[in-house]
Amino acid sequence: MAVLLQALALAGCGQATAPEANVAAPAPARPAAAAADRPVAGPERLVLAFGDSLYAGYGLEDGQSLPDALQRRLRAAGINARVVNAGVSGDTSAAGRQRLQFTLDNLPRTPDLVVLGLGGNDMLRRIPAAETRANLAAMLDVLDGRDIPVVLTGMLAAPNLGPDYACEFNGIYPDLAREHDATLDPFILDGALGRPSMMLPDGIHPSAAGVEVIADRLAPLLERRLGQPAAASTSG
Repeated sequence: MAVLLQALALAGCGQATAPEANVAAPAPARPAAAAADRPVAGPERLVLAFGDSLYAGYGLEDGQSLPDALQRRLRAAGINARVVNAGVSGDTSAAGRQRLQFTLDNLPRTPDLVVLGLGGNDMLRRIPAAETRANLAAMLDVLDGRDIPVVLTGMLAAPNLGPDYACEFNGIYPDLAREHDATLDPFILDGALGRPSMMLPDGIHPSAAGVEVIADRLAPLLERRLGQPAAASTSG
């Protein structure tokens, strides 16, 4: 599986592009560790990080997950952010769809932003891309219905799954980002995958150093999206 993921590349339909404007019981969500964060003035901005093991911090120490790293960066930028980690290792898009409304309903209030990242386990399990698309679209419909802005973190299909599957799977994230006015990060592992120091020995999950690289890329997207009121956010 490590070899499979290390071989990830754009294939089939060519490179997926971002939208023009924005180049059992469910597990309880948990706040990102904030021990190293300095206090920040201003109203709290609540961010929900909803995904799989790449969000949950698989194989990492407390405080090293992607939501933790994003919270630190947002606070360093002067945004009084609390990032809630609702990553569940092994989750497919179908599992995420089942627990999304439960998670939202059990937050203290409606979040100012959701960072959504599911589908990688679908690809590894060779779940039909149409099912992944439908599940992600349903989750985005829920978030649209609650007027919650979204940053969508994408995944790419492994070339050994064939060009037809790659064409169908790789188009999911840019298509849905355009349709739902979500800000898109096309490939969550960009900058970490294929670099041994940035990945755990399994070759699938980022190391603590890899998380920092990913967070460096994602944090500005969150900063910009948090600056847009939900009702007035545009892709322009």
